Amino acid sequence: MSQTADQMELREEDIRKHYPAATALLTGFDHTPRIARATAPAQEERSPGIPRSSRFRSTTPGLATRRSSATHGVQLRATIEAADDGEALTTPLQATALHALRRALAVAQALAETYAKASGLADLKRANLEGALPANRRGEFAELLTAEALITAHAWANATAYLLSSHGTETTVEIGDVEELITDNGQVVLHGLLWELAQKIETHAPDDLHLVATLTGFAEQVMERIALRAQTAPRLGPFQNATWHVAADDLTIRGFTPASKAKSTTLTMTFKKPNEVVGNHIAKYQAMRLAKMLMAYDFERRLNPFAELGGFIFTFMGDGKPGTGKTTLIQMMAGLINEYCKVAGYPFRYQNLSTENIDSYQGKSGQNAKAFIDTILDPGVIGFGTIDDIDQLAGKRGDRQSSAGQLEITAVLMESFAGANTVVRGNCTFGMFSNYPENVDDALRQRAGARFLVDGPQTREDYIDILYLLMGKNHDIPVGDHTVFSAQEIKRAVAASFESHARPHEEGLLQVFDRVQAQIGDLDTIAKMGTYLKAIQQADDRFTGRAVKNITDAVKVRAMDFELPDEWMEDPELFLFRDYETKSTMISELRVPITPEMVLQEINRYADSEFRYADKSDEAAIEAMVRDFGRQEEAKRRYLEGKA
Repeated sequence: MSQTADQMELREEDIRKHYPAATALLTGFDHTPRIARATAPAQEERSPGIPRSSRFRSTTPGLATRRSSATHGVQLRATIEAADDGEALTTPLQATALHALRRALAVAQALAETYAKASGLADLKRANLEGALPANRRGEFAELLTAEALITAHAWANATAYLLSSHGTETTVEIGDVEELITDNGQVVLHGLLWELAQKIETHAPDDLHLVATLTGFAEQVMERIALRAQTAPRLGPFQNATWHVAADDLTIRGFTPASKAKSTTLTMTFKKPNEVVGNHIAKYQAMRLAKMLMAYDFERRLNPFAELGGFIFTFMGDGKPGTGKTTLIQMMAGLINEYCKVAGYPFRYQNLSTENIDSYQGKSGQNAKAFIDTILDPGVIGFGTIDDIDQLAGKRGDRQSSAGQLEITAVLMESFAGANTVVRGNCTFGMFSNYPENVDDALRQRAGARFLVDGPQTREDYIDILYLLMGKNHDIPVGDHTVFSAQEIKRAVAASFESHARPHEEGLLQVFDRVQAQIGDLDTIAKMGTYLKAIQQADDRFTGRAVKNITDAVKVRAMDFELPDEWMEDPELFLFRDYETKSTMISELRVPITPEMVLQEINRYADSEFRYADKSDEAAIEAMVRDFGRQEEAKRRYLEGKA
């Protein structure tokens, strides 16, 4: 992947010049722990003639020759080479780990050096060494050193986890908390972390598989700790507001966000063709268009023209009764994106967040949800993330039945889908699916920018088509007076579906619509439609400004009410491989005008879903209260009988 406009290249020569210092850190240094305590037992010397290291022996004055942290000597290289239950030779995986650690240390030191120059820390360091640091700049100097330490530690951990990610297995290690995080400066923070890493390896890594799991687990813990500390630390602007790319490793460092390799996920699901999705016309149509929209993403600009022009669906909610086709819709959309990406040679990543991600360990559920989000958001891939049965996965705030893990997931999803730091590049989309959307937290549900009503087959023709499809071909029963799948002709079906929303479907909303229309006439101006929106809000106070934003986003989607031609997906040279400006121009030429009918249909379609959710939610609450009252009456009856 070539360098993009928002990236700066971290030059290879600037990294490699730090190799000697990085090698020295791995070979040996002294460290006196300040926060953590040594947990690994001191180990006896090996028999004469069997050295710890195959090539080097530390010559650092005062450094003990034992691998015991009790003497405060750290020989991380020897520690790693000994993590093989007595094997005398260095294993290939140990060598890989050592090379990755040296590379990560060099990247971190190069990045810290770049930060020091950009922030003025380098000048203050020189002045301090010369004894010429002005008194009025000592506070600034201390803050910059802390920032340097945070940047160095996170960059080292980030690069370590990234470089070792392809060597991970199913083996996991619970390494515990990272304690020896000393942010005096870049060198001291590395000493503390490498000392603690050696402790973790001695405790948790008896073999190569556990070694890699320990290294990556420790790196992830360090990144989490640093990211939390960085939220309140000053002087981090030059680092957080820039992006660095390491070409040799295809590693991109964006502030305190963990990097991940841009590789495709091998999908094992059964894909469905669009004609195998019976009914669900609007949902199917929007899913097909969204699959093509994703392919317009420009990897050089790291932006999708649809996201800039309007009309890109970042999040959507698919709801319907059990058995109406939500899973089939997911299979269809994932299959389309996967097929398009294969043609273009783009990496595609699909992942589902399921109830298995709810963990009883405090904070772990939120970490699982955040990892899911980060995996799909990776700007180096085309991503599709699904959250099936979201009513079971994400807790409803204020509901006593919601577990702590469910509430953690709710918080992560709300922040990720419409938080202050949410950036929609247009390379990925998230679909939330539920049979019971009324049980989803109101604020989280409203973060779904589009609504896909998955209502399954509706007409006589739909039921004939689904029977024909599911029966297969192992029979001789004639079709009869019916043209198979003619009712599934998408454009005609979708046009009819949209037109049906000229009036609301839900009884409660229909009453509001008729009352407003009787008062002010046809809703054909911005003022009249705004009056209608206010009337909806008065009928349901959960209908807020976010709902209006989602409606206007849906209208912009309708302005893009066209499918990118199939030949553009089949021959990447026609569109996919064009530069960003050309793709943006080609898309703009296909846009259609926004009409009052279009806006009114989208208001009704969105408000229908909210009224549908509200009615079901209220009814569910009433039924629960009725059950409670019934139990209370029965308990009172039994109590009185017992006293009689």
